[in-house]
Amino acid sequence: MKKSIVILAALTAFGSLQVFAGDVSGKVTLKGTPAAEITLRLDETCGKMHPDGETTHRYVVAKDGGLANVLVYVSKGLEGKSFPVPSQAVELDQKGCVYTPYLSAAMVGQTVKIKNSDAVMHNVHAMPQADGNSEFNIAQPTQGSVDDTTFAKKMTKKEVCIKLMCNVHEWMLSYVAVLDNPYFAVTDKDGNFTIKGLPAGEYTLTAYHVKTHGKASPGVTQAIKVEGDKAVTADFTVEVAAPK
Repeated sequence: MKKSIVILAALTAFGSLQVFAGDVSGKVTLKGTPAAEITLRLDETCGKMHPDGETTHRYVVAKDGGLANVLVYVSKGLEGKSFPVPSQAVELDQKGCVYTPYLSAAMVGQTVKIKNSDAVMHNVHAMPQADGNSEFNIAQPTQGSVDDTTFAKKMTKKEVCIKLMCNVHEWMLSYVAVLDNPYFAVTDKDGNFTIKGLPAGEYTLTAYHVKTHGKASPGVTQAIKVEGDKAVTADFTVEVAAPK
C-alpha cells in the first residue's frame, strides 16, 4: 500500500495525473450598421432620473466595432458532465428605471438576486420559453426590495436567453441566460470576453446577441481546441443587415 502511495505521489509531482485547463479569450465585433436606438418615452418620475433623456441599448458598440452584451458559451463538448453550481449570486438591479445589467448569465440552480434600488414600484416579469421553466411575476414595491429565491426555483432548464421586463415601466428589459455548465462569459463594453479554466478538449463555442439573433438564430459558432494549459483565442463577428 505504501509503495502505491509513493508511486502515485511521484506521478503527480511530474504532472502525469494533472488535469490541465486553459483560458479562452477573444473579441466580438459588429459588422454592419444597425438601426438607430429608440428614445424612450419615460414617465415624469423616471424622466427626472434621466434629465438628458434615455434610449434603448440594443447595440452597444465601441469605436473599433467591439460589441458589448454578447453571450459567449461552450455549447458542445461537455455533454454528460456535471458541474457544481457557483455559490456566488448573479445580481440584477433596477436602478434609474433601467435594468442593470442588460444581459447576464447563470448556471441552472444558481441564485439570481434581483433588487429594486429605486424609490418607485417595479415588478419583475420573467417570460421563459423552454419547457420546464416557469413564468413568474413578482412585485417589488419599495426601495431596497430584494428577491433571491424565485428565479432559481422557476428556471430549472437551460435557456438562452430569458426575457425579464417591468410591466409598470414597459421600456425596462433585461435578459438572463441559464446554462448547464460554468464556461460562459458576457462581452464587456469593448466586446472582449474571457472564459477561465476550460478543461483540455475540443469544443464548440457560441456567441449569441439578443437583438441580432433572437429566436431566429442560435448565434455564431466556431470549433476550439484547448491543449494543456495553453490560452486559446477565439474571435467572432456578428453581422447585422443594414436598416431599411
